[in-house]
Amino acid sequence: MDHIDYAYTFGMDDSAIDERLRTTETGVLSLADGDDSYAVPLAHYYDGERLYFRLGVTEGSTKDEFLSATGTVTYVLHGTTPTDDPRGIDSWSVLVTGQLTELPESEHERFDTAEINRAFSPIRVFDEDVEEMEVRIVELEIDSVTGRRTGEA
Repeated sequence: MDHIDYAYTFGMDDSAIDERLRTTETGVLSLADGDDSYAVPLAHYYDGERLYFRLGVTEGSTKDEFLSATGTVTYVLHGTTPTDDPRGIDSWSVLVTGQLTELPESEHERFDTAEINRAFSPIRVFDEDVEEMEVRIVELEIDSVTGRRTGEA
């Protein structure tokens, strides 16, 4: 272990975390069902207080099953920047944990079609039939947020 290269990381302050949540458009949402896990790359929308996802879900899909089974989710954003050292990179990550809840009926008008298209990048469709897809807006009710970065302290 004496010859392994290490990069020390430092905690990010609240303003740096807020900036990453506002300016980074995508991350990975991790779900779990017992001993099984499922991770979904997603776009998000952060308004400074609340974190939202726009999900395309088809009935009986793996995503639908894991969404129903998961208690606490983790959402990970991360990025890297090359440095002057050809082997080096500066990196950062933000982990957000909490529970997902569908928006109540009273908040549906906040995310009409125009707002969904403005706030989120286009929805990624894989083998689903678009006509059978249900678009859901869910909020990640934040329990904790942790940010780490490399670089100078």
